[in-house]
Amino acid sequence: MDVLSSLADLRAARLSLNGTVGLVPTMGYLHEGHLSLVSRAKAENQHVIVTIFVNPTQFGANEDLSKYPRDLERDLSLLRPLGVDLVWTPTAEVMYPPGYQTWVEVEALTSPLEGAMRPGHFRGVTTVVAKLFNATQPTKAYFGQKDAQQAAVIRRMAVDLNFPLEVIICPTTREADGLAMSSRNKYLSESERKGATVLFRALSAAKALYEGGERDAEKLRRKMKEVLVSEPLAQMQYVSCADYDSLQELDAVTGKALLSMAVYFGKTRLIDNFVLG
Repeated sequence: MDVLSSLADLRAARLSLNGTVGLVPTMGYLHEGHLSLVSRAKAENQHVIVTIFVNPTQFGANEDLSKYPRDLERDLSLLRPLGVDLVWTPTAEVMYPPGYQTWVEVEALTSPLEGAMRPGHFRGVTTVVAKLFNATQPTKAYFGQKDAQQAAVIRRMAVDLNFPLEVIICPTTREADGLAMSSRNKYLSESERKGATVLFRALSAAKALYEGGERDAEKLRRKMKEVLVSEPLAQMQYVSCADYDSLQELDAVTGKALLSMAVYFGKTRLIDNFVLG
């Protein structure tokens, strides 16, 4: 497994990879969710590239970039047994050289939900992912369903900009008690970690209503709120029942829909979602 940091070295190494290439972009501090993406990329491609880059442009003014967990040696030790061909670990200076002023923006899809709560976040995401696509030239790129809006935005960007690749969205990997795996879970205290299972329980309750025949989107949103407020440590930011493709809030669920939420536990912000239909 080659570990490279310069763009020139990456491009030279990429030329030596004949056949299909799967890309798994990450911000590091890897967990089983990331590793499941790598395993699927390995199963479906002849070669696998993993990128590790904590992207500063997707962090807002009140989000502490410096505290984002990092442990490169640990990450590499997890990747080595999985048959990864190369890991690219660019610096911010490589990704955003002096005088940088070019951005990629997806418009309507980034307005609601996470986009409304984190202005500028998706501009940073789409710009860095476009740059990673250009640098690595993958056949397929793998992302997790946990970041549902990000997945929708990247799918749209890939279509709109004619990237010659397939975007693969993989199921959310969960702990035994249902909590979606996230690098941010390490910030939770013991009591917050226990309380954080309320996200899964709220989504499950709304899904059960849906499976029982309920199609009123507001009733599904209300059910999620009812469960969330039962947990004293949970500070709800939003709950949503939206169209799966447009991410616009629904009055009634008539096709594929996305249940999603953002909830604070102390200073730690967690997101999760279920797909209906």
